Amino acid sequence: MKNSEIRDLSVDELTAKRGELKQEGFNLRLQQRSGQLENPSRLTFIRKDLARIETELTAKRAASVA
Repeated sequence: MKNSEIRDLSVDELTAKRGELKQEGFNLRLQQRSGQLENPSRLTFIRKDLARIETELTAKRAASVA
């Protein structure tokens, strides 16, 4: 997911997307532990997307408070 796409989402949409990515990351980690993970680089993409979403959530919440 690109930064521009993330910036266009609302706080509610970002929160929902964060939950989806956390669930997907959990499922991928389970697959990795059991040796069934076909694309290990997907874990890296999910972690980075989560970090981008968290950063944008923090920025939007700080802007709404100030």
